[in-house]
Amino acid sequence: MSANTNHLSLIICDKQKKGLDMNLKPIGDRIVIKKAEAEKTTASGIVLPESAQEKPQYAEVVAISADIENDEKKKDSLKVGDKVIYSQYAGTDVKLEDSEYIVVKYNDILAVVEA
Repeated sequence: MSANTNHLSLIICDKQKKGLDMNLKPIGDRIVIKKAEAEKTTASGIVLPESAQEKPQYAEVVAISADIENDEKKKDSLKVGDKVIYSQYAGTDVKLEDSEYIVVKYNDILAVVEA
């Protein structure tokens, strides 16, 4: 990840161009979050098929738009690395390499989980 916290640097590899550097920068009042892994087993050890796994609403913030970082009211409420809870049907799913991300609006973040 680059030193600049308002975007996420990703390495995309394809057959013609190995190691192409790509930036995922949210614009407007948007945030990029990375989904938490769905539970694959129950507490008693039963393995769940993908169709039975609950879609988590818990994620980690990986990029924040410049508009949010420059907004006096919003800039201190979220930072890269925060664990958040988001609206169930919010955002746009994006898959890059083996990782899945969601681009959501600031208002779709319901809470920051503090340890």
